[in-house]
Amino acid sequence: MNKQGDRLLTVEEAAERLGTGVRFIRRLIHERRIRYVKLGKPIRIPESVLDAYIEERTVEPLRTRRTRYGRAA
Repeated sequence: MNKQGDRLLTVEEAAERLGTGVRFIRRLIHERRIRYVKLGKPIRIPESVLDAYIEERTVEPLRTRRTRYGRAA
C-alpha cells in the first residue's frame, strides 16, 4: 500500500536506486514481481516498494566473522 508521502520514482530513478539497468526494472514490472502505479502511460514505483524488495532479498551471513586465530585445537 502506498503510504502518505511515499515518493513515486520513475523507472530510471528506481534503476539508479537499485544500481541496475532500466531493463531489469521493466522486467520486474512486466513479470509483476513488484508493485507499481500506472498513471496513464507513465509508470511509477513507490519508494516503499523498493525498500521492501531490497529487504526481502537481503541474505544474512551463515555465521559470524571468524576470530583472528580460528578454533582452538
